[in-house]
Parts: sequence; C-alpha cells; structure tokens
Amino acid sequence: MEKVLKPMSGYLALVICLVLFIASVYLFITGAGTENITNMVLAGICFIAFFFFIKGLMIIQPNHSRVLNFFGRYVGTVKDNGLFFINPLYSSQKMSLRSENLQGQTLKVNDKMGNPIEIAVVMVWKVGDTYKAAFDVERYSDFVKMQSEAAVRHLAMSFPYDNLEDDHAPITLREGGDKINSILEQELTDRLSKAGITIQEARISHLAYASEIAGAMLQRQQATAIVAARTKIVEGAVGMVDLALKKLSAENIVELDDERKAAMVSNLMVVLCGEKAAQPILNAGTLYN
Repeated sequence: MEKVLKPMSGYLALVICLVLFIASVYLFITGAGTENITNMVLAGICFIAFFFFIKGLMIIQPNHSRVLNFFGRYVGTVKDNGLFFINPLYSSQKMSLRSENLQGQTLKVNDKMGNPIEIAVVMVWKVGDTYKAAFDVERYSDFVKMQSEAAVRHLAMSFPYDNLEDDHAPITLREGGDKINSILEQELTDRLSKAGITIQEARISHLAYASEIAGAMLQRQQATAIVAARTKIVEGAVGMVDLALKKLSAENIVELDDERKAAMVSNLMVVLCGEKAAQPILNAGTLYN
C-alpha cells in the first residue's frame, strides 16, 4: 500500500555539504604542505562525511515522485517537489505523476457478429498508486500497452459494429457514443488498477469494417438506406392517394367507378413514387376517351 512521506528540507544539508567540502579541501592542502598526518586524516573524514550527506540530497521536479526503499523494504513515496534530505542509505526510484497519452495501434478483430473490423483507441492515463506501479508489475508502461490492447479486443468482441444483423442490439460500436466510451474506461480501469494506473479518459479513435468486407458492407448499408427511403415514399404516396380519392368523393367533383379509380391510383402512385418528374399527357377528348 502506498505511503506518502514528508522528508526534511535539504537546504541545511546542502550548506553542511558545502562546509564539509571546503573543510576537506583546506585540510588536505594544509596537511600536504606541512606533511601533517592529522590534517590529512581529518580531510579524509570530512570528504567521507561530505559524500554521505550529498548522497542524501534529493531534488524532485513538479509532478514527479521518488519511491524509497531501505535494503529491500518499502519505506514510502515522496510526492512533494523541491530539495529534500533523506537517509543516504535509502535507494530511490524516479516515477512520473504526469498524465500521458497512449495512441493504440489499429487492431483487426471480429465483432460480436463475427464481422472483421478495425478499431483503435486513444487514452489518457497516469500513475495513481506508486507502490503498485513500482512493485506489483514488472514495467508498468509495458503493462499499460498490453492490457489496453486486451481491453479493446474484449470490447470489440462484446458488441456488434452496427445493427444491420442484430436489430435488437441495445448498443453498437458505431452508434454507442459516450456509452461505449464509458464501458471502455471501466474495462481499462478494472485491468490497470492492479498496476496503480488511473484512467482519466478513453475514446475510440478509429472504427471501420476491415478492408476485405468494407465494400460489401457499404453496399449493404446503401441498400438498407434505399429500402427505408422507398418505404417512406410509398407510405406517403398511399396517404396522398387516399386523401385525393376522399376529397374528390366528398366534394362531388367527379364520380369514378372502380376501374377508373384503379387507373387513377396507378397513375398517382407512378407519379409520386417515380425517381424522375412525370411528363404530363393532356387528354383532349372526354374523360373516357
């Protein structure tokens, strides 16, 4: 479990280091000039003390941290920035706390219906628990890359690309939007929490049918759109024909028998449902000629 430490300021230790260094140089020069063994020994002691204190100084940049160990035992994590002094016998591991982007590579997987698709995600993550990131996984950056790819594959296999084959699918990859992104974020959080990684945002950056079926699926989507449009046109045309017959009958404009009604319905349906504008033909004779 992560433990945050508050070490002492390192400015006093820095002053002591400078004093010890100057003293060791002075004693060494005076001892060498007068061949005074005592000064030479004191110079050596001051230099060893200088080296001991300087090893305990630690500079931490903003949004960085140091994980401290004492002979294999976790001591704590320093997250404050500045100059600090710690036990010189501690070993430290640098770890960034800044947010990082991961642009996943484009993966070719099968969706829930077995169709090959291409999918890629972009995610923003950072280290939330330094203890887990340092000790629970081997290399947490590689762990993030591998587990994010596994999460994307699992997401793609859990939902259809669209509802062409599954009309009752509540969520699809293409139309899921924020719901799909929310599921992806939860999937990544569950997988990466063991490494102490916090997921800040995850979005699908690329989604398409695989190249080998993209043409066929495009034709299928176009056919579906055409059928839906034609259905609307026919429904509207039937309503307009019914309205025309009712208005003609209600206002006694003209009396038509069944055969003439059928001919009129046929002509109106051709005009209303045709893709091109109708060319009118004027009848110069009677209604029945």
